[in-house]
Amino acid sequence: MYKIEDEKYIRAKEKVAELRKFYGSLVSYVIVISFLAALNYYTNEWRYAWFLWAAFGWGIGLVFQAIKAFSVNPFFGKNWEKRKIQEFMQEEEQKDRWE
Repeated sequence: MYKIEDEKYIRAKEKVAELRKFYGSLVSYVIVISFLAALNYYTNEWRYAWFLWAAFGWGIGLVFQAIKAFSVNPFFGKNWEKRKIQEFMQEEEQKDRWE
């Protein structure tokens, strides 16, 4: 049977893994987009900045990954989750009283 410390450790380890994955993606983004920008400048000297399409597309994915990694979801964050769990537990408790 798991102890509370074990569960906390597992959650912390998962959080660190998500943060590591995000930072790795961020470094890859900066390196690849910088390379594409340099290639874009070399080929047409900014007459058409096509590298921005790749930066924008990949950037959207990176934003969603950051939201997940840093738990910054304004709609369904941790507080919302805790409140709902408490609400459902209270509902079950009410049902048990009346049965």
